[in-house]
Amino acid sequence: MKKLRNEQKGLLFIALILIVILAMSLFFARSLKTNSVEDSLEHDTLLRTLFVVQNEDGNVLFSNVIILDTSTEKAAVINLPGYTGAIFQSLGRTDSLEAVYNELGMASYRTEVQKLLGISIPYTTMVKLEDFIRLCDMFGGMRVFIPSPIDTVSEEGDRWLLPSGAVTLDGDKIAVYLQYEEEDEAEDTIQDRYQNVMGAFLTGLHDQSFKIFNSKQNFKRFSVNLNSNISDDEEETLYSEIAQIDTESIIKQTITGSLRNVDGQQLLMPLNNGEFIKEAVKQTTYMLMSSDGTISNRIYVLEIQNGTKTQGLARRTATLYQNASYDVLSAVNADSNDYAETVIVDHIGNEAVARQVGELIRCTNIKQADEMEEGSSSDSMVDFTVILGRDFNGAYVIPGASY
Repeated sequence: MKKLRNEQKGLLFIALILIVILAMSLFFARSLKTNSVEDSLEHDTLLRTLFVVQNEDGNVLFSNVIILDTSTEKAAVINLPGYTGAIFQSLGRTDSLEAVYNELGMASYRTEVQKLLGISIPYTTMVKLEDFIRLCDMFGGMRVFIPSPIDTVSEEGDRWLLPSGAVTLDGDKIAVYLQYEEEDEAEDTIQDRYQNVMGAFLTGLHDQSFKIFNSKQNFKRFSVNLNSNISDDEEETLYSEIAQIDTESIIKQTITGSLRNVDGQQLLMPLNNGEFIKEAVKQTTYMLMSSDGTISNRIYVLEIQNGTKTQGLARRTATLYQNASYDVLSAVNADSNDYAETVIVDHIGNEAVARQVGELIRCTNIKQADEMEEGSSSDSMVDFTVILGRDFNGAYVIPGASY
């Protein structure tokens, strides 16, 4: 009996040792557990997130990249038209961007979007349409602007009705707004709707943040609708930061290019082989990070003047600037069509912003308005005038060149 008791004591001692080892392991595992979002923000104030809403068929309905500078709370939302075309390495062919997601999923999609925009995107979120509807109702609806009433019938015979004006739509109405199609509706109009909804989502998140983030239970009700590539704690950190966005000054961008028929489908081929959107994203990031407010505190107004004999150059360049988040008042001919050099005319005396305006097209020739000859300067209603010269190839200034 004494031997048995000694064996039992020995087993109990071993069990206690194992329990202590297990407890210490759990303690150290918990203490060593890191939050990658918090760690990232210690070294970089920028957060980049790929946000995808998926339709009932499991395909991408719309997607955006959110770029947020947490130090300024300024953000840009870059719309990714699904019909954007390129030679996608993951597919091994020229096709639409949405085909990457539909065939290969989020990981490959993120890789191709990173290449397209020239940035790294560490975080991704996918939301099914049914869950997006649920989020909309959780926010108390989403507010969008509808220019004219919608009254149309789908191919399945469903009637789509939406009022006009600035209206708050519940989840079901948001689903209609996202999915209705009018006869001969331009694709860019549809993309505008998608981007409007993304803006409404961010506004709803911002306005309801005091409810969503005041308890773990409330955040769980929100986050259960999201499918992100990070842990629950990291997701809470990420979206609590996104909820702080200054929703009144969100910069909206989209990919622009020319439509081409490739294997029977219309694809949007990005301008200048995709180099322009990379440059526009880079410049927008600079704007978000402007700590002194001289660049990001408002949208600057430009006039684009064509100082060459190339037809339509001012109009095409105006599109470049508009999609880099500038307001272009007009695109007109200059007083002469024989400008050898492109010049940025500064009407407000802000050299920092003038350099940013010039950087988009790689123009360093900046002059103050009072330096220009009479007739060469623009209306005082604009902040900067861009006069295009023969050294401009339609995308960039090439010093000494003549096009």
